[in-house]
Amino acid sequence: MGTGGSGDSVTAWDIRPAEVGGVLQRTATAAEGLSKAGESVQKTLPSAATAAGTISGMVCGPVPSGPVAAALAEFANKWSGDLQYIAKRTAASLNGASEATRHYVEGDLEMAATTQSDALKEPKTDLPGQGGGEGDGKGGGEKK
Repeated sequence: MGTGGSGDSVTAWDIRPAEVGGVLQRTATAAEGLSKAGESVQKTLPSAATAAGTISGMVCGPVPSGPVAAALAEFANKWSGDLQYIAKRTAASLNGASEATRHYVEGDLEMAATTQSDALKEPKTDLPGQGGGEGDGKGGGEKK
């Protein structure tokens, strides 16, 4: 939003609110598509893993997990936290840009700078039912 350079002050901003609004709308539409795709993956991945079955013959009782199912589970575990992080980061960025632009239009440049700075902070993610630090397979750690 600034004109660049570390020596620039907030008063050097030149924002075109209508153009910012258009970009935010297009970005929100794209983010909604990503969200729907993520939800679809979460819903269909378990059934895909079950349908993959095993490389062994027929069995009685519950179907054991095969290599494809194990790979899909590993994929889901690896990427679910990252996808949640991306969603939170996108929402914070969109809201921050919108609020900063609103403050700019209202002439409150100091508030606009604060809002923009707050939007850049790292979001915290905590997967349901999990606790612990990042990288230990238990989730709950702050994403960096």
